[in-house]
Amino acid sequence: MAERSTAAVDVADNNGDQPLTAQADQATTDGAKTAKKVGTHKDIQRAESESPARDAQPPELHSGHKLARRYRLEECVTRLEGFSSWRAVDEKLRRAVGVHLLPADHPRARPVLAAARSAALLGDPRFVQVLDAVEENDLVYVVHEWLPDATELTPVLTSGPLEPHDAYQLVSQVSQAMAAAHREGLAHLRLNPGSVLRTETGQYRIRGLAVMAALRGITSEHPQRTDTEAIGALLYAALTQRWPYETNAHGLSGLPKGVGLIAPDQVRAGVHRGLSELAMRALVNDGATASRQEQPCTTPEELAKAVAAMPRIRPPEPAYPTPVAYSRPHTASRNGGPVQPVPVPPPAPLEGRTGRALKWTVSALLIAALGLGSWQLADTLLKDGETDTPRSQSSGDDLPKKTPQPIRIADAKEYAPDGSPQAGDVHSTYNGDKSSPWHSRSFKDGPKLQIKPGIGIVYDLGSSQKLSTASVDMRYGGDHTTLSFYATDSLSPSVPPSSMKALSTTKTSGKAVHVSFKDAPETRYILLWITAVPYSGYDSTTFSNAGYKQAINEVKFTG
Repeated sequence: MAERSTAAVDVADNNGDQPLTAQADQATTDGAKTAKKVGTHKDIQRAESESPARDAQPPELHSGHKLARRYRLEECVTRLEGFSSWRAVDEKLRRAVGVHLLPADHPRARPVLAAARSAALLGDPRFVQVLDAVEENDLVYVVHEWLPDATELTPVLTSGPLEPHDAYQLVSQVSQAMAAAHREGLAHLRLNPGSVLRTETGQYRIRGLAVMAALRGITSEHPQRTDTEAIGALLYAALTQRWPYETNAHGLSGLPKGVGLIAPDQVRAGVHRGLSELAMRALVNDGATASRQEQPCTTPEELAKAVAAMPRIRPPEPAYPTPVAYSRPHTASRNGGPVQPVPVPPPAPLEGRTGRALKWTVSALLIAALGLGSWQLADTLLKDGETDTPRSQSSGDDLPKKTPQPIRIADAKEYAPDGSPQAGDVHSTYNGDKSSPWHSRSFKDGPKLQIKPGIGIVYDLGSSQKLSTASVDMRYGGDHTTLSFYATDSLSPSVPPSSMKALSTTKTSGKAVHVSFKDAPETRYILLWITAVPYSGYDSTTFSNAGYKQAINEVKFTG
């Protein structure tokens, strides 16, 4: 009989007093022994490429499939090593969630369930929460939070090093969170830029606690040291925009071969010295002497205490403009022209009888000057008004301009001249729901697309329209996205973009694009054509390199 139990219930098969790594080891010993026991963060990266389960087939499910009559699968993000990861919708609570799926007879199914239930019991808001962990109908699935407004660290780091205050907040928050997890016997073991999210308020959330390692069959003889070294690698990358090993990873270049581990302040000028030392103390944590004779940090607790002992790094002060006092701008000069504003220093305080007499004198002079100036200004305006063109005879430039009005999109269809469509539903780009974007597939090379001429969507505006603007809200920033707009003749054009009327081409490293069209011809059909996509790193429900891709949340037109 299939077993179904949620993450919030008593975990009977969790053995209560065992730490996660011991649970995973025991489950592996009883099963097919697929867990890979490694010592350091660097060993984990190497072990993942040697996984014996890499060729296993994940369960064959499709978009629209429902789990527990509640979780509707929307998009498969990853399929590897016998499991798949999906973006889904919790129809009961009407929210987006992430789901990991694997067969119940998969050798890692029991460790994954144990890891997910242990992580759910932690309940620490600094971690992306596990919402459900279920074995049902020959499937094991783990449901977790989906944070559409948070940005993972991968594109943040590839766009440039962090400011000292931001790097300080990163290592402080992540080390404190992981110290709390280890006090409960939980390790991460796959802590990297793809597993750390930054919210709009500057807080960091960690996803995949225990579950990431269980899905990949990773264990460690020294879990605290492994996670501490991983935090050091995050800090190193935040300070230098380099990965602290010889291999390139997470969209970052590695260190030169043969030179060993170099302190961050020797890799890049201007790096905060205290943070540079802290990164080395976390990275060189195997008993060797860290940089500048500092003692190594071998646990997240020790690292958190070292961060707390540092002088606090404050955010940069905002630059406010210096206030300047000006004289009245509407007085007139002797020749009738307006007097230009002149900075006026604040008056010095006046004291005593002499001061009071001087105040009255200055006040009287100011009143007289203002009266004279107002009379001269009125006289000048009356004379100038006699030669002005009446309002009814003014030129068209003086008339208020028409405000662009939204254009309703009647239909859309993917444009794939090479016969290879993408992964998402194009109608989700104009349905007003940003939680279900249209996704492209992942590409190994980028940002410029190499194996395809481009990816695109043709929009039907319902009737011939004079376009004013277009706005595109995308999911991924970072590397440049190149997109163009073309006027075309149908919803399924048979000609390449080079034969269409080009309207606009834009390159951006941001997530939002706003384009104004000048002298655009009237058209009913418009092609959005993308020829370069950014490096997306690790997606919200995947634990592997997602390569170069783009997703569109919303497209709007005005005319």
